[in-house]
Amino acid sequence: MTSFKVPRVRYMKSASVKAGLAAYQHIALMVRETADLVDAPFGETIRRRLKAQRVTVKPGTVFLTEAPDEAGTALAVGFTDETSSPFARLELARKLTRFRPGVASAALFAPGLTGPAQKDALRALVRCVYAQAPLPSRRADPPADMPGRVDVYGPVDDGAALRAIAQGNHLARALSVLPGNELDPAQYVKRVRKLAAETGWRFRFLDEKRLAALGAGAFLAVTRTRAAGAGIVHLRYTPRKALRPPVALIGKGICFDTGGVNLKPARHMYGMHEDMQGSAVALGTLLALTESRAPFQIDCYLAIAENAIGPLSYRPNEVVRAADGTTIEVVHTDAEGRMVLADTLALASRARPRLIIDYATLTGACVYALGTRMTGAFTNRPALAARLIEAGRASGERVWPFPLEDDYDADLKSDVADIKQCTLEGEADHILAALFLKRFVAHDPTWIHLDLSAGRHKGGLGAIPTDTTGFGVDFTLTLLADPGFEW
Repeated sequence: MTSFKVPRVRYMKSASVKAGLAAYQHIALMVRETADLVDAPFGETIRRRLKAQRVTVKPGTVFLTEAPDEAGTALAVGFTDETSSPFARLELARKLTRFRPGVASAALFAPGLTGPAQKDALRALVRCVYAQAPLPSRRADPPADMPGRVDVYGPVDDGAALRAIAQGNHLARALSVLPGNELDPAQYVKRVRKLAAETGWRFRFLDEKRLAALGAGAFLAVTRTRAAGAGIVHLRYTPRKALRPPVALIGKGICFDTGGVNLKPARHMYGMHEDMQGSAVALGTLLALTESRAPFQIDCYLAIAENAIGPLSYRPNEVVRAADGTTIEVVHTDAEGRMVLADTLALASRARPRLIIDYATLTGACVYALGTRMTGAFTNRPALAARLIEAGRASGERVWPFPLEDDYDADLKSDVADIKQCTLEGEADHILAALFLKRFVAHDPTWIHLDLSAGRHKGGLGAIPTDTTGFGVDFTLTLLADPGFEW
C-alpha cells in the first residue's frame, strides 16, 4: 500500500574491518572519545583533523570530513557517553546517517563501545537509516536514492523487530503526508481494506447506516455535511497462540478539518490533512505488531471522517446522543475529534479489551503545554505514569503525563445534557478532552490516551528526519514489550 524502500542491512560477524573499506561511500561512527578512534576506519586521519581544527569534543558533537581516498568517502563521527539519553542518541545518529546523493553502500561502527552501549549506538544508527525511507512525493524532482546496502559492524539483537517498528512508523507518516484530495474517507478506507487483505487482518467497516443503527450520534453529527465514505474501520489481528489479553488500538482519522461552523482561520486550517495522523499511528502500530508476531489479539479501530462545512453541519447548542446513551451538548464544532472518538471508544469497549490505547492530534492546548518535542499522555491508572515516562525515554518518543482529577469534570457540566463537549474558554482543554473521552471507556480496562502534540515537529524528531513524525509507534511497541507492564 505504501512503499517501504530501505537498504539491505547486513550484520557483520566482526566489529572491525581492515580491508574492503573502498566499497563504502559513507562511514558513520559513534564513539565516546577520540581515543576510541584508534582502531576505527580512517581513525588516525580523523584524530589528526579533530586536533588540527581544534574541535571541542563533547556529547552531541558531530564531525564531518572525507577519507583520504580516491572516492572521497564521507566520514561522519558523533560523540556520545553513558549519560546520553536514547533520544539524544537518536538525534545524533540521525545527523550521522544523512547520506549524500549517489551513495551506494555505507557502514556503521561504534568503536570503543562494548556490551549494551555498543548495541544501543548501533541500534540508533540502524533505526535512523530505516527512517529515511522516502515518503510519497508529487515533486518533479524525487528524493535522492538511499544506499542499496548498509553494513553494521557489531551486534544488534533485535534487527527484525527494529525493521518492523520502522515499517509501522513509515506507514503512519506516508499516509499522513498524502494530500486531502488523495486521501478522503472513501480513499482511506479503500487503502486500509487492501492492506488488510495483504496482511491477513480481519476487516469490518461500520458505515453511516450501520453507525446510525448502533446509535453513534456523536460520530454522525460530525459527518452530516460530508459523510461519503466516512465510518469506523475495525481490523483484527489474531496470533497463532495468545499469551496475553487482547489490546484495542483506536485512532482519530479526520482526513481534513475545516473546523466546521466554527471555521478555522487560514493559518490553522493549513496542514489539516494530517488531522488523521492518530488513525495512521494506530494502523502503523498494528502493522509493526503484526510483523513482530505479537502474542496477543489486537483490535484496531479507525474513526475515519471529515469535519466539513455546509448547510447540514452540526452547530453549537445542539444535543446529540452517543452510542452508549450519553447525551452531549455541542459547544464548539472544531472539537470534532473527541466526538468521533467518543463513539469509537464506546463501541470498542463492548468487546471488553483489557487495554485500550487511543491516538489523536486532539488539542492545541497540549501543544501549548509541551511544544512539539513531547506528546501528552493520560491514563485511568495513575500508577502507570512512571512507566509511561520510561517507555517514552527508552523509545526516544518522549511523553509527559497529565492529571485526570475529578474536580476538572465540573467544567464539563451541562444544564441541558449529560456532558458538555468542551468549553469556550479553552483552559486546560487537553485535560478536559481526555476527561470527556474517559467517560466513554466502559468496563474499566487500562486506558491510555496520547494527545499527539509531537505528531509534527519542524526539522524532524529523534530518529525521524521529516516534519511529520508518526509519533507513537516506537513508544507503543516499547511499552508493550516491557515485561513489567501488565494489563
